Amino acid sequence: MRARIRQWSISTCLVCFLTASLQQAAQGSMISTQQYLDAADRTVTLERIDAVLAREDVARRLTALGVAADDARQRAAALSDAELASLADHLEQLPAGGVLEAIGVVFIVLLILELVGVTNIFNRI
Repeated sequence: MRARIRQWSISTCLVCFLTASLQQAAQGSMISTQQYLDAADRTVTLERIDAVLAREDVARRLTALGVAADDARQRAAALSDAELASLADHLEQLPAGGVLEAIGVVFIVLLILELVGVTNIFNRI
């Protein structure tokens, strides 16, 4: 009987030690209000840019320039927060009929990203 209790105790301790080594500590920290607002602003800005890129006339113009609208959306999502804010600010400053200017801005941003080596969007042309 004692041998069984001893064997059971050793087995239980062994299982506890083995499973304890598999657990990882959780990493958590507080974020500032500004970090939260920046993340929320980025989401709203991306939605606004996606809405512009989803328009038929913009998609036609991008296709004429050799860029697929889906690729442009992916590249816009890859922009840094500062680049995204700059693009969104420029879109707001355009007149109502300034869609071609918006396409030009998107094209220039894509061209800069291509030259820097971040994307490979223009190698299909």
